[in-house]
Amino acid sequence: MRLSTKGRYGTRAMLDLAIHYGEEPILLKNIAKRQEISERYLENIMTKLVSGGLARSARGQKGGFSLAKPPNEIRLSEVVQVLEGPIAPVECVDNPRLCNRSPDCVTIEIWGRLKKVMLDLLDSITLQDMVEMTRKKVSPLS
Repeated sequence: MRLSTKGRYGTRAMLDLAIHYGEEPILLKNIAKRQEISERYLENIMTKLVSGGLARSARGQKGGFSLAKPPNEIRLSEVVQVLEGPIAPVECVDNPRLCNRSPDCVTIEIWGRLKKVMLDLLDSITLQDMVEMTRKKVSPLS
């Protein structure tokens, strides 16, 4: 599986929201500036994250975006799947009926194992883990 810019940028935006968790909603333009993402593109990404139940949007003077749940309750796998779709490296892993060779196919087993490894890794990382990783990178001596 290769992450698109949507997946990469969306992950960065969610990390930005996690770093600022508990504060007022964050303006889209501030996330875009900090993450060096086009506002227009980020708006589309945030729409998906809101509709996927991972982020909230608020209108008005104190409007902006925030996480829909605490950072320790949002797994990286959720973010990736909302933005990219299924984790499976090939469609037949999730839907063997797509290929008449599936019952006898050796490679489908390999792709299934690859999906499991990727999903297990992404499931093991929360946004809170990423916040802590960021803090270590930004101030490694503290």
